[in-house]
Amino acid sequence: MKKLFLAAGLLILGVVFKGYKYFSLGALLIAYLIAGLDVLKLSAYNIKNGQVFDENFLMSIATLGAIGLGDYSEAVFVMIFYKTGEFFEDLAVGKSRKSIQSLLEYAPDEVRVIRDGEEEIVDPDEVEIGEIISVLPGEKIALDGEVTNGSSSLNLAFLTGESLPVDVEIGDQVHSGAINLSGHLEIKVSKTFDDSTVSKILELIEESSEKKSVLENFINRFSRYYTPIVVFSALFLGLVFPLIIRDAFGPWIKRALIFLVVSCPCALVLSVPLAFFAGVGKASREGILVKGSNYLEALARVETMVFDKTGTLTEGNFSIIEENSYSSDFDFKILAGSLESYSNHPIADSIRLKYGSDLKDEISNVQDVHGKGLVGTYKDKVLAVGNEKLLADYNIEAPETKNIGTKVYVAYDGKLLGSLVIADVIKDHSKEALSSLKDEGIKSLVLLTGDKDEVADQVGNYLGIDKIYSQLLPDDKLKILENLLDKEGKSMVAFVGDGINDAPSIVRADVGIAMGALGTDAAIEAADIVLMDDNLNKLPRAIKIARQTLGTARFNVIFSLAVKILVLILSVFGLATMWMAIFADVGVMLIAVLNSMRLMKN
Repeated sequence: MKKLFLAAGLLILGVVFKGYKYFSLGALLIAYLIAGLDVLKLSAYNIKNGQVFDENFLMSIATLGAIGLGDYSEAVFVMIFYKTGEFFEDLAVGKSRKSIQSLLEYAPDEVRVIRDGEEEIVDPDEVEIGEIISVLPGEKIALDGEVTNGSSSLNLAFLTGESLPVDVEIGDQVHSGAINLSGHLEIKVSKTFDDSTVSKILELIEESSEKKSVLENFINRFSRYYTPIVVFSALFLGLVFPLIIRDAFGPWIKRALIFLVVSCPCALVLSVPLAFFAGVGKASREGILVKGSNYLEALARVETMVFDKTGTLTEGNFSIIEENSYSSDFDFKILAGSLESYSNHPIADSIRLKYGSDLKDEISNVQDVHGKGLVGTYKDKVLAVGNEKLLADYNIEAPETKNIGTKVYVAYDGKLLGSLVIADVIKDHSKEALSSLKDEGIKSLVLLTGDKDEVADQVGNYLGIDKIYSQLLPDDKLKILENLLDKEGKSMVAFVGDGINDAPSIVRADVGIAMGALGTDAAIEAADIVLMDDNLNKLPRAIKIARQTLGTARFNVIFSLAVKILVLILSVFGLATMWMAIFADVGVMLIAVLNSMRLMKN
């Protein structure tokens, strides 16, 4: 930047002391070399290596041509303004890149490992699975694992985008990249450093820039043809056309030089990738991992969003949502918990965990009646816990319940004591998130689930889902998704799942999105976009970021081309000045760059 200030000072001197011919000429030529020598050298180097048609070549020809015509001050100003534009371009790219590279700070350089009762500080990639690492308050967790000693609060902002601390204790799983806020933790390592959560995330972030959007690829192809065309057009305008109309070369060469300055494609080549780079970086900071700008562009075009139910819209865990007592003779809930402790079924686990198993030792002769439930003996009488079919075996009528879900009845000595309704509870933020998706322009919400019709309908209708498909096998889900893809045509279809059982559908969709995938290898591998926590509200946020990014990139292209075409036409008719050409090149580039930088703040 100091060189540009010096060149600008010499330019002012050259213009002010224009009456002193040699002093003015010397000042302007020195100013030109200070500002433009790098451009001239780079242009010569590129020509030597077969890369002729770039912005450096255009600037070199245009300014040297202006000097040849005696327009020294204009040549110097063009070069100074061009270099000033480059400075702000580098500043913008650096700021955008820094927003992503700052995430690399979460990759720890060292870790405390406990070996033979002593702590050693080693590189994370030297620690093996099964070893115990020590993490002090304020330190980053370097490797994934299970807490074996201590309790603390963790900052998961890097992983999920949420700053609210999460409490952990013995037995909890923790992930690399989290920051230990309070207590001392000892963690049994479950993954090597290369396979750890933080390594996979950082690897994907670094690789995301390689997967370019359709618009970026178009601009790259456009530039390869655009630049040679404008160079030969300028040669025709300045050297051939005057011969055809038998006019003086001077004015037409000047028009050709203006034509060259205007046609410089740097605003297009830079601003579109910068917009997508800013969009990917912004999403990453909010816990939305986008594997490439092509997926961000595709997400912006999504009009149909397909959801798995379990673990995506619902918690994925069975919870008791209704309790009904029909007799006061016994506490049917304790009896249910005690008998169900003999089973490892997920529904049995939910009952045991809530009500305990205090009477387990008093129950004997336990039998698992396939498809019906459990039967045992309590105080020499039959205790039965199961569904309607089990009640029918004892000639007991099953009463209706308020809620839809899996019904579990408790009977003792031929008498119905109570009933429970167990269901996979809808996540607190699911309804709000799906409503926000409609606000963001998603036209159709689709639910695919293997659950019964009544359960799927209850969940889907409550959430405002447009199409509900239930009692599906994994193959059925894939077939329905493929039918939707065929019907939608140019608009995109996204599939949102938990990233484990739904991997085939995630891969097949135009945009595969993995929900709540913190630490899930299958999700990170299969999905195009990964929401790094369980918050569905990140979905509409991801859509908004994608559409802002695509809108910004499109504006940059349309604005740049419109201004350039206008000034190009004016230059052909001799109505454009070099100052207008400078604005059409560097000025337009600066506006496009600043427009892209807005993405990092909105």
